[in-house]
Amino acid sequence: MFSFIKHRRIFYAISGVLVVGAFVCIAVFGLKFGIDFTGGSVLEVHYSQGAPDLETVRTALAEAGLVDFTAQKVGDDGLIIKSKPMNEEKYQQVLAELKTLAAFSAGSENFQSIGPVVGRELQAKTKLFSILSLLVILIYIALSFRKISRPVSSAVYSITGILALAHDVVIPLGVFAVLGSFTGYEITVPIITAFLTVFGYSINDTVVVFDRTRENLLHSRGESFESIIDKSLNQTLSRSINTVMTVLLVLFAIFFFGGASLKPFSLALILGVATGTYSSIFIATPLVFSYYRWREKKKRA
Repeated sequence: MFSFIKHRRIFYAISGVLVVGAFVCIAVFGLKFGIDFTGGSVLEVHYSQGAPDLETVRTALAEAGLVDFTAQKVGDDGLIIKSKPMNEEKYQQVLAELKTLAAFSAGSENFQSIGPVVGRELQAKTKLFSILSLLVILIYIALSFRKISRPVSSAVYSITGILALAHDVVIPLGVFAVLGSFTGYEITVPIITAFLTVFGYSINDTVVVFDRTRENLLHSRGESFESIIDKSLNQTLSRSINTVMTVLLVLFAIFFFGGASLKPFSLALILGVATGTYSSIFIATPLVFSYYRWREKKKRA
């Protein structure tokens, strides 16, 4: 049986390096928010004979006077152009320039504009929903594990679960800060959705370990808390690995074979699911034991 508790400081150190590195990346590069949050315009067009290459598109849009924009392909024949808000005149200029590159498919143009007020409102709602999600998770774990008040209270399981969730989101955000600076990856509504999905996946994986710990505590016969946690982690290890491998197999397929617009979304899920599995095994439950050890030392002091 592998002793997770014995080697917990190594796992803490790995996570500490990753989290600090993520914060440094966010501070240095910043997070690049999409027009969903900042406001702007989105133009999607499809070409009948395949879309031109992106370098040609960028050159044409620059000649049309468009600044601070991104262009990406959608499949073989589609283009998505994102920029600061465009008025009708600028929209027509951009559309005319794109039409000179190749023939459009009939009725394929789709133009949307999001104002800054809507973007700010969306930011506020996203923060609210994220906070509410964390509160619900906190309450759920505390209530679910209220029967195991020894050797630590159920609130400790809630707090360590939330700390593990923070770990699972901060690290992918650090990666997106770097990718946003070098490849243009943006924080959009689908990315936020991916992170909320990670919340659910990670806390579910953590609760499975907590639940096995609860069962072993209720049926233990004089075993130490360290032994019970190690046994619980070893009993759930194969389940966690099998689950994450199955999920990652699908997500990698979407990332490599899906459309360009799906890559940021699938990457956010890949990073979140991987860190979520790591934290549920190596961080969340060992943190419960670390608190227990700290409290016992404080009592003896």
